Amino acid sequence: MKKLLLPVALAAFAAFACNAFAAPYESIAKPWQLGFHEPASPVMEKLDKAHDFLLVVITVITVFVLVMLTYICIRFRRKANPVPSKTAHNTKLEIIWTAIPILILVVIAIPTLRVHYYMQNNVDAEMTIKAVGHQWYWHYEYPDHGGFKFDSYMIKDADLKPGDHRLLSVDNRMVVPVNTKIKIQLTGADVIHAWAMPAFGVKRDAVPGRLNETWFEATKIGTFYGQCSELCGVGHGFMPIVVDVVSKEEFDGWVKKKQQEAGVTTAAAVAAPNGKDSEKKPADAAKTEKSAQ
Repeated sequence: MKKLLLPVALAAFAAFACNAFAAPYESIAKPWQLGFHEPASPVMEKLDKAHDFLLVVITVITVFVLVMLTYICIRFRRKANPVPSKTAHNTKLEIIWTAIPILILVVIAIPTLRVHYYMQNNVDAEMTIKAVGHQWYWHYEYPDHGGFKFDSYMIKDADLKPGDHRLLSVDNRMVVPVNTKIKIQLTGADVIHAWAMPAFGVKRDAVPGRLNETWFEATKIGTFYGQCSELCGVGHGFMPIVVDVVSKEEFDGWVKKKQQEAGVTTAAAVAAPNGKDSEKKPADAAKTEKSAQ
């Protein structure tokens, strides 16, 4: 019994050390990776399950068709049937091969429509971020936190530091709190762009003259990478998206730092993280500012 205690203790210490000193979580494609990025939002979890379900369905269909074709090639080959059949129609068979695909489509459509409805249902968002696509960088605004804004450019090869990823790292990352429903308002300043974050299950076009909306709720703390997914010009492949998901306490500290950098006063930044205070009428905002003075 005593001989087993030492290996068990060492294994426990190794596991603790790995968790304590592990590198921050990064959602990024790995070499030879199969499947999607690891889901980090309720939407992506549902999309991942829908993908797995459809994979089973198409695998069963493919195997069935392969078996039927193999059987037909062997059973009805010329050598086995020197005198070919003159049968032209079979009513029962035609009904069956029409009805079964319809049933399959219904089975696929029901869960798919449920996921689609869930993706579009962005009510009760706790905060709003506006993302504007430019040729070729992203511009972010935080209207619920004083309206500070910043640009996010890809880091060029010559400026990459250890830990940065070529063509994916940016100088200013979007920062959001974990387990918070966030509404993203999207538009384009020049041409059509697309804000896409695979781990969140988000991909929405940013169209000039139009305000599109989507939402996500990040469930994991870490760094998440995406890219513009619309062909927007010669710099299309050079406007990546990076989102840092942090704790709510860290997010509050980051917001205060950004407000100071942007010169946003405390009275102007009265908006709470849930975005409710940002909907105050001008008169209410003036009263708040007077009371602050």
